Amino acid sequence: MNRTAGKTPILLAAFGTTSKAIETYSFIDDIVKKRFPGHEVLWSYSSRMVKDRIKKKNNTELKHPHQVLSELKSRGFAWAAVQSMHLMCGHEFYRLVDEAKECEIRTSIGLPLLYSPIDYKKVLAALDYLIPSVKEDAVVFIGHGTDHSAWAAYAALLNMLRESGKSNAYVGVVEEGHASMEEVVIAVSRAGYKHVRLVPLMLVAGVHFMEDMAGNENSWKIAFEAKNISVSLEQDGLGLNNSIIEIFCQHIHDALDVIPSGQ
Repeated sequence: MNRTAGKTPILLAAFGTTSKAIETYSFIDDIVKKRFPGHEVLWSYSSRMVKDRIKKKNNTELKHPHQVLSELKSRGFAWAAVQSMHLMCGHEFYRLVDEAKECEIRTSIGLPLLYSPIDYKKVLAALDYLIPSVKEDAVVFIGHGTDHSAWAAYAALLNMLRESGKSNAYVGVVEEGHASMEEVVIAVSRAGYKHVRLVPLMLVAGVHFMEDMAGNENSWKIAFEAKNISVSLEQDGLGLNNSIIEIFCQHIHDALDVIPSGQ
């Protein structure tokens, strides 16, 4: 079959989420298409749980990376750039790499958001406006967490915040890994802060934001308020931050750059 006209397709591979995702993914999609004119931009989702929920709720069929890559192969493409929309090189990223390897089409994988020291510096610059200038206020960037060794990315981010003089900025996670809600709440309370801003360190401010961060039961918000620390909430995930998406775009550019010309 003759290859479809156009440049190497770009497949964006996200974990998936059941809430507030459409706005975020549309925002990302628009930026990527503008940055890479002539390249077909497609989406895939690695979470089977989310895929099943969306199918049941909206009767919408989300595709896994291998499904989209197989379709591109059948259309005559020899190569595809696959951009991880994950934050770090954890379980989901390596599953994506393995899944791409099993496909007949050749792939070049774009790295997650946090990979090189330059990535970390760019992320901190993109989030700097969220760090309070008032001495009595603190900010906590809250990620998903992982039992993969990639958990160290959270510690590295915190270390770089401290090195840049941001003593009122903290990093925590809602699930496994460092640092837990209890650890961060104690640290912020002992430091004497009276107000804290909670920021989702996630691509989409979805279920974890609504339940674990902002919920009315066993949430970060409730835990801080129990220490008489007032709370404000950043409503948007990282996926709605232009500067963050530019980092992903650089990784797409790097992935495309290693593909032989004319492919």
